[in-house]
Parts: sequence; structure tokens; C-alpha cells
Amino acid sequence: QAQVVESGGGLVQSGGSLRLSCEASIRVFSINTMAWYRQTPGNERELVARIIHGGRTDYADSVKGRFTISRDSAKRTVYLEMNSLKPEDTGVYYCNQAPPLRWSWGQGTQVTVST
Repeated sequence: QAQVVESGGGLVQSGGSLRLSCEASIRVFSINTMAWYRQTPGNERELVARIIHGGRTDYADSVKGRFTISRDSAKRTVYLEMNSLKPEDTGVYYCNQAPPLRWSWGQGTQVTVST
């Protein structure tokens, strides 16, 4: 049984937008810290954005000002609004707690940004 299900990825032109969603099981969804990660070609998985209890958010420098993380605790869902997308944002996007639970990585959702 999947613990998280990410969706919303796709192919978009440079400068475009996408909204990712992640529905997490009750075992994974944390009211404390949830996060989005991505793995770009040839690189390790990295933390992109996180949302902490109380609503405070943190972002990787590479996405600051372009991405917005939010969550709906009643739906156990975390969102990532991505604007002004760049080709270097191409990769597979995952959600998880922060720090991540090793057993709860989902399949991710592919984001491809064309030039």
C-alpha cells in the first residue's frame, strides 16, 4: 500500500507553471514538517521546500521566490506550486517528512521543463 502518492507533474515550457500534489497516509503525514524533494538527472535527491508546524516555510536557494509549498492537514495533502520553471527544474519530485522516512518514499512525479 502506497504511503504517499505524488501527482501533477508533466511537460511544460520554460517559464511555465505546475502544481504538484502529495496525498500521504496517516502514518506519513506529519503536522510537524512535510517537504518536497527532487532528484534531477545525475544528482542526488535534494530537499526543495518544507513546511513546518505553524506554517513556516523554507526553500532551497535555487527555487526561492518561484516555488510555494502549502498543505491541507484535513486532507493530509501537501502542495507545491511551481512558477517560472526552468529546464534545470527537470526531475522527479517526491514528498516525505523532513527528515525523510526511509520506508515511505513514493514513486514521485516527473516534471520536465523544455527550453
